[in-house]
Amino acid sequence: MPETGPLHGDAATVVILRDGPDGVEVLLLERHGRGSFAGAWAFPGGTVDPEDGLIGAVEGTGAARAGGTANAVGTARADDAGASPHDAPLAVRRAAVRETREETRLRLTEDALVGLSVWVPPQRAEKRLRTWFFVAADPGGDVVLNDGEHVAYAWVTPAVALERHGAGEMVLFPPTWVTLHGLLGAETAALAIADAASRAPELYASLQLFAGDGQIEAVLWAGDAQYGNEAAMGPARHRLQMSSLPWVYERSE
Repeated sequence: MPETGPLHGDAATVVILRDGPDGVEVLLLERHGRGSFAGAWAFPGGTVDPEDGLIGAVEGTGAARAGGTANAVGTARADDAGASPHDAPLAVRRAAVRETREETRLRLTEDALVGLSVWVPPQRAEKRLRTWFFVAADPGGDVVLNDGEHVAYAWVTPAVALERHGAGEMVLFPPTWVTLHGLLGAETAALAIADAASRAPELYASLQLFAGDGQIEAVLWAGDAQYGNEAAMGPARHRLQMSSLPWVYERSE
């Protein structure tokens, strides 16, 4: 296992899906070319704020799906990768709804969120936020961006987004890339959401593998032969190869 250490808090991200003329589409937002994740395209979301954990909401409105359990107090824990990805605190669900509304003006409900995955960043990350990924159906309405955070948005199929990234036309970070890859082949938005609801959210505690020049060669997750042991050699793979474009996702059956 990789070395563990303290996290700096929690964040929430929502993968919003709809059916388009060429298949399932996902909403991506382009960040400003400054600050954290400058110029990257990502799903709506952000950091869990202290007020997201305040008691006051009607209990039960955040009833978790896909194995999740609502936390009536709503306190988002900041422990490391050992935390179960099944138990998204109510504060995290509130943050997912709030951030989506603030960034796009789309109005989701906590009950509409289906747990998809939990991402724990590598030790070298400057700000280590455990991020809870949810999937939800497009609630309808026009997307209106918060100009202070984003400069553009796009409803795009996962295949097109990955093609644009591979061509160097769209900046994606590994959690976004892997999530889009997992949606390839989805027949409808409803079926993709039902599939997520049928299984437990997956935990991705990331470990970076560096090349000799110090550049990131790959990101590894549990199940890879070298996960936590760079000297290990074996056929098992669970990694994203990032040494050149297009990136390649490898996962042994």
